[in-house]
Amino acid sequence: MESMTPISCPTTPRWNQDRPFLTGRFHQETRASSKFADSKRFTLDSSSSGVEQAIGCYDTPVQELIVIDDLLSALVGIEGRYISIKRFHGKEDSIAFQVDPSMDLALQELAKRIFPLCEYYLLIDQFVESSSQFKNGLVNHAFAAALRALLLDYQAMVAQLEHQFRLGRLSIQGLWFYCQPMMGSMRALAAVVQQASTKHFVGSGVLNLLQSQAKAMAGDNSVRSLLEKMTECASNAYLSILERWVYEGIIDDPYGEFFIAENRSLKKESLSQDSTAKYWSQRYSLKDTIPGFLANIAATILTTGKYLNVMRECGHNVQVPISERSKLTIFGSNHHYLECIKAAHEFASIELVNLIKDKYDLIGRLRSIKHYLLLDQGDFLVHFMDIAREELNKKVHEISVEKLQSLLDLALRTTAAAADPRHEELTCCVDRASLLTTLGMHKDPDSNSIEDPMSITGLETFSLSYKVQWPLSIVISKKALSKYQLIFRFLFHCKHVERQLCGAWQIHQGIRSMNSKGTAIPRSSLLCRSMLKFISSLLHYLTFEVLEPNWHVMHDRLQSTRSVDEVIQHHDFFLDKCLRGCLLLLPDVLKKMEKLKSVCLQYAAATQWLISSSIDINSQSHPQKTMIRDTTVTESIFNFEREFNSELQSLGPVLSKGSQAEPYLTHLSQWILGVSKE
Repeated sequence: MESMTPISCPTTPRWNQDRPFLTGRFHQETRASSKFADSKRFTLDSSSSGVEQAIGCYDTPVQELIVIDDLLSALVGIEGRYISIKRFHGKEDSIAFQVDPSMDLALQELAKRIFPLCEYYLLIDQFVESSSQFKNGLVNHAFAAALRALLLDYQAMVAQLEHQFRLGRLSIQGLWFYCQPMMGSMRALAAVVQQASTKHFVGSGVLNLLQSQAKAMAGDNSVRSLLEKMTECASNAYLSILERWVYEGIIDDPYGEFFIAENRSLKKESLSQDSTAKYWSQRYSLKDTIPGFLANIAATILTTGKYLNVMRECGHNVQVPISERSKLTIFGSNHHYLECIKAAHEFASIELVNLIKDKYDLIGRLRSIKHYLLLDQGDFLVHFMDIAREELNKKVHEISVEKLQSLLDLALRTTAAAADPRHEELTCCVDRASLLTTLGMHKDPDSNSIEDPMSITGLETFSLSYKVQWPLSIVISKKALSKYQLIFRFLFHCKHVERQLCGAWQIHQGIRSMNSKGTAIPRSSLLCRSMLKFISSLLHYLTFEVLEPNWHVMHDRLQSTRSVDEVIQHHDFFLDKCLRGCLLLLPDVLKKMEKLKSVCLQYAAATQWLISSSIDINSQSHPQKTMIRDTTVTESIFNFEREFNSELQSLGPVLSKGSQAEPYLTHLSQWILGVSKE
């Protein structure tokens, strides 16, 4: 897949990093000039000027007061006189609090119980500062804002504890008692922010992490509720992007967090040029990371916005009506957001289908393509083949496409097709390879022969194209048109073979009044009739057994479709079924048909010589010359007959074998070979 448009985020201003007093980070930085910068701060040398005594020099009640004062500072990430912050730098930066080893052991144990809460606070506070940068995206911004609000409540609790301490009402056991309720919540949040920071999660990654952590805390209602609240706060920004997409078809995603990617290099005009029709499938596509709560409905969300986008590209600024909109709330047992998305999808689907059916007349356009590319309306084709015969008989490299186009326009204007306003959408095109080569089938794989393009004429490579405008090009894309063209080329060549054989038959009919006894003319007439029966049966099968029934099935299905994707599916199914029914996906059968047509064309081209030679034989007076020529003519007809019958008989087993997997080949066998139903 082609790369999506990269997202460029504004850089965080330098002053936000160079001036730590604006962020409060200066409280947490260990000053190199501090006398408590390392373990040497805890010294028993009280005679040194300006150096505090180790805490062990004081009585236990005094130590308790000092420890409480230091712990209150540590709870908001500030070092105390006898409690320091130790930073470890490695694969993962970490922090730890340390106490003066001379402290009373009981006080040390109580202090160490509170240290994890201090560390959690520092982790969360650092995450809040770093996640507020632009590059981290809206979800991280919203999550950081929710954490900042939580930390304000936490700091208010510490301030209240400090007030109680100043009033002499707080012991270290009491401090531990009041800190315990916050321990579980802060631990869970610290685990989330640490993982999010380490793995650089943004957008969907953060939401999925919060959700999974909330599920893991199912046994602790208070912690689970807090994490769910955090998820809700973090998802609000994400849901605002989702709302614009499903209600307006606009991706308002400044930091590239949304799970739908837009490939702006693909334009709608590419549908009429790109044979793979990538626009519809790749202009908007799903990313790998999808929020868990939207995973089951992601495809519906994608198509909803795509439909609205198509209508906007058509100049219709269609939006989901305000009355039908609702804020997408993801939490709660009623799953209200699912109903909102489904309602928006239903609206967009019906609106777009009605638009392409009513305003752009999809059915009428498909019927027009059927008239011309599936030869449903053949009078223009007969006239065109008459006036363009000379040009089509040329080698491919000698053909003038411009001349063919002018002849096609003339044929369209002078036949019943002139009444169709869409006939001007038809254009001529000439391929450089035969049908078998285009389909990737070699005519003679055993001999490893390579097709000589100099030997191919326009009759084998001529095709029609059809100009399709947006938004119908979504359904009738270049890929779909190429399938129509393959069917047209096969039908067109069959028609050409039929016309040539009809010409040969007319030559035979023209000499019926003459006495042809003793010549090869009667045998030639029978062979011509057999060939005509073959090609007529083949055309009848293609038209009335394949194209017409499948067209009516597709037409009926399109009447009840409720989304463009269904329309595309039904149309593609119709084309694929026609391709298979017209033998274009069956190499063995198609090669046999091409060989039989080739024999028919060779015979039709030789008919004039065969007939004229037979007539000359009757009128000649030299017995020896007459015998030689008669033998040559008779042998030529026998050769044609033998080759045609041989190929026709060998077609039987091929059709019989193929009919096991493709039952419709039984009908073809009945038409061409006269095989009765078993």
